[in-house]
Amino acid sequence: MTIQQEVDFERIAKAIHFLQENFKTQPSLAQIASHVYMSEAHFQRMFTAWAGTSPKKFLQYISVNHAKSLLKNNNIAETTYQLGLSSSSRLHELFINIEGMTPAEYKNEGANLSISYHHYETLFGNIIIASTTKGICHIAYEEEPTLAFHNLQQRFPHATFQVQGNSMHENALKALNPQDQDISQIKLHLKGTEFQLKVWEALLKIPMGNLSTYGSIATQIGSPKASRAVGTAVGSNPIAYLIPCHRVIQNSGLFGGYRWDPMRKTAMIGWESLHTAIE
Repeated sequence: MTIQQEVDFERIAKAIHFLQENFKTQPSLAQIASHVYMSEAHFQRMFTAWAGTSPKKFLQYISVNHAKSLLKNNNIAETTYQLGLSSSSRLHELFINIEGMTPAEYKNEGANLSISYHHYETLFGNIIIASTTKGICHIAYEEEPTLAFHNLQQRFPHATFQVQGNSMHENALKALNPQDQDISQIKLHLKGTEFQLKVWEALLKIPMGNLSTYGSIATQIGSPKASRAVGTAVGSNPIAYLIPCHRVIQNSGLFGGYRWDPMRKTAMIGWESLHTAIE
């Protein structure tokens, strides 16, 4: 992203957060624009260009009431997935396979692994994508490239790294664009415990435009009393967006936290709900 694009996204995310926090009062366009220090006309143009709709329309897609209605449909969404059908949009999740690292790879923290990584721009901010020869091993939102690489190194302290994009990165980027239809199968090569891998696989079954809860995920993986552990596993997801941990919210309908910024999570949920509804 250019510096201006970064500033624009930060303003949009800040505005979306303001809408979510104040949806009960139905804030006016003037109030929203003022919150992000912009004129009404300029803000309306910028927001509509990003979201494809007005701030007021977007508001209904990030309200607690709307989230609760999506949660009620979760069983239908799960049934649809199990039948091998897509929802109103072609879901990239149906093309993702997970391969867990071997016990030895997990234990030695990446020794003998060669990891290629690069920085990219996406609809929801700048990311770093990293891959081994077996698949994508890391995707994270981070505007600062140096910090993004440092965090990658922390996950695989004994691996060797090279700055290099590849076809796996390009295909992952297509899936990171929710409107892209030309997506081939994506393979993930993940470092995680057996429980974490089970939770991450469950997250892949939440279609775009739908939401789930920690309790629902716990029940789905056969551990109905493990909601807290599920929450920890969701929070440690190493693959931003492709493993859609942003689609897991609280039972109350509140969106809750997100390791890559709760405002970004709100933007994702609202954008996806809006665009699947349009389709």
